[in-house]
This record gives sequence, C-alpha cells and structure tokens, in this order.
Amino acid sequence: MASILIIDDEVAIATAFAMFFRHDGHHVVTEAHTGAEGIEAYHRLRPDLVLLDVRLPDMTGFDVLAKIRDDNPVVVMVTAYGDVPMAVDALHKGAENFLTKPVDLSHLAAAAERALEKASLRRMNRYLSDRRGAGSNIIFGPSAAMRELSAQIALLAASDRTTALIVGESGAGKGRVAELIHSQSPRANKPFVQVNCAALTAESLESELFGVESGPDGAGGPTRKGLFEIADGGTLFLDEIGDLDPHLQPKLVRVLEGKGFRRHGGTAEITPNVRVIAATSKDLVNEVTAGRFREDLYYRLSVMPISLPPLRARSREDLVELAAHLLDELSPTLPGAPSVLADDALDAILRYAWPGNIRELRNVLERAMLMARGQAKIEVASLPREVAGASGADVVHHVPRSLADVEKAHIDRTLKANQHNRTHAARELGISRATLIKKIREYDLTERPR
Repeated sequence: MASILIIDDEVAIATAFAMFFRHDGHHVVTEAHTGAEGIEAYHRLRPDLVLLDVRLPDMTGFDVLAKIRDDNPVVVMVTAYGDVPMAVDALHKGAENFLTKPVDLSHLAAAAERALEKASLRRMNRYLSDRRGAGSNIIFGPSAAMRELSAQIALLAASDRTTALIVGESGAGKGRVAELIHSQSPRANKPFVQVNCAALTAESLESELFGVESGPDGAGGPTRKGLFEIADGGTLFLDEIGDLDPHLQPKLVRVLEGKGFRRHGGTAEITPNVRVIAATSKDLVNEVTAGRFREDLYYRLSVMPISLPPLRARSREDLVELAAHLLDELSPTLPGAPSVLADDALDAILRYAWPGNIRELRNVLERAMLMARGQAKIEVASLPREVAGASGADVVHHVPRSLADVEKAHIDRTLKANQHNRTHAARELGISRATLIKKIREYDLTERPR
C-alpha cells in the first residue's frame, strides 16, 4: 500500500485529491496545508509520493522541495500558475513531474502511477545497497516462497542419506542448491563430487561413475576408481540426470537400493557410502511416460523433490537479493569496476525475463561492471541491449518526456485561449511564429491556422 502526502493550501483541492487516491483503497493519504506542516509531515511519515503545490502561505513549494531534497523524495508539483519555465525549473530541482490546475484526474492518476513506480524502484535500490556485504545466499531471498525453500533444504540436509531430486530450468541454481545441501549435512567434511550426465557418452560416463578394473597383467590400463568410490562418505551430484543413458539406469537403481556395483571389468561388489543428489531441467514424469526414463529410478530419486522457480517467477526482492550477492561475488575480481546499480539499470534488471536465470544474470552483471569501469555507478547503457530495452521507466529519458508533455499541453492551452491565432499565441508564449509552427507540427496539435 503506497503512502501519499498532499501539500496544498487550498483545502478543497487537497481533500478532492485525497478522496481520489483513497477511493481504490490502495493508498494511505495525509494532507498538509502549509509548507511547515508539509515538511514536518514528510520527515515523520517518509511517504512514497509528495503532491506539492507551488504557492503556499508561508513559503513556496520550491522552498519545501529544497528542505526535503536530500532525502531524494519522489515529488509531483501542482500549480494554477504554471508555465514552461516554471516546469523546467521544478524538474531541474528534483521534481518528478509538473501538473497544472485544474488537474485532469486521468493525468493525475498516470503521473502518480509513474511516480510511485519510481519510488518503488528507489526502495529496491536502497535495499540492494543495504544487502551488499550482508552475506546473503545466492539461492534465497526474503519472499515467503524462498523461505519455504530454505526450510526444505535444511530438512533435507539433516536427513543424511535421503536422495534428492532438484528440478529447475537451466541456470536456475540447481548445482548451488546441491552444494548447499551437502554443506549443511553431516557429510559436509567429506567429498562433494559432481558430474554432468549430458556431457559424456554412455561408455565414458559408466567408467566415470563406476570405475575400471585392470585386466590380467595390467591389460586395459591401471585400475581406476569411479566417482561413487571417490565420493565415499560424501555426496555425489548427478546433474542433468534426465539425460542418463537407459542402459546405465538399472545400475544406478541397484546402487540406490543399497546393492552396490562392480567396476567395469571387475567382479568384486562395491557398496559405497554416498548420498546421491540428482538434478534435471526435464520433466521426468513425461520422460517416464515416454519410456526414456525408468519409473523405479524416478521414484528412488524423488524421495524429496525440490522445485527451483525461474527468475521470472520470483519476487522483485528476491531478484535484488541475488543481484546483491552477485555484485559482492564479482567485485573483488574486477578492480576499478563499479558495483552499484543506477536506478535505470536496476529498473531494466527487474523488468527483464531472464530466460538464462541466475547464470545469465551473473554474466550480464559481470559484463556491465566491465563496461562501466571508471564510472561511479552501472548505468543502463552498460547493460546488453536486450536487457536495457526491458526498462519501462527509463530514468535517463524521463525528464525530457515530462518536459515535452508540459510544453505540449501549455502550447495547446495557449492556442485555444487565443482562438488558434498563431501570432497572438506565439507572442504570449514568448517565441517566434515560426518556432510555434514547428512545435505544432512536432506535437501534432490539431488547430485552425490563422
């Protein structure tokens, strides 16, 4: 729920604005009718948005803005005496937008929505700054879903021998979750060994997992332990288990049933003391139905399945937490590169869908830090085009758009007030007739030329 402070000496107007924002039930609104009251209320409430009248009985709205500006507030200025120079001055002094009375309620709603979005973005960036150096875990975040996932992982880690199946898209952090389960388990001081089942041929993977026994007189090479033996006492992480060759699946079932295995070319039965964690980006239920994955293996692995959501399904706070962790992780490796995100860059990051998930986010941040070397902050221009293009409220371009809106409305009102007489309107605007004609074309203003 957003909080809005209205500072206006015209009680009727302030009340009308307050009623408008309270109507949908999503805003907490406070009114103040002098500059002093407004400043006191601002410092007491720290509202998300300030609607500020230019002319107040004890000081100007610009005086109020100057006294609260250090706190970086989101302010929309409102006046009955507006002109383009005043609007420019307001925007340059830190106002987010400038509206003239009588205010069209649809314009007010749109301006407030944009301003509140910016306020939300600033809160996210403050949160990002606060989380820097806090030792946050890259997998988790403050959302309820992530807290539940954290509890599930802690439960699984404590169970020691229970197999785990981690399901999630590529780059979602399945490997990090596996490491986390191992590091929180009683096996933490023993080996954590991992292999990608999709990266090797079936023959190579069999040798890698189960080892090779030397033949008579050393024929076939020396005896080599497999990963199940190397990981003894610890954890074996089988990534992309959905790609495991069908002829290897029965051997894995035997191991999970506690019956052991034989090295390739060997006869001795070896029973490892290993916890198995598997991960997949495939839908194993569909794979079982299609006959590509053994049903008994699926049930052996999925005693306690963990589903990792993609970044696009996670909360803004979770994404900020991830960014904070990654910036901390990358900063020592990139001397001279900024590790602070400008508002426009954070806005783009929060809007982008991240099809490559955590892996893509890390790569984008690393590239952006390199591109922004020598700068104080990472600006949106340092992000890849596809990410930068996700920004819907680009701060860099916001002021020019606001100025254009103000100028267009002002010219339109002046033309109408002068019955569309270009000469009179230009004189009142303080510009040449030729400039006015250019502006009319630029803003596509409908008028009767005179």
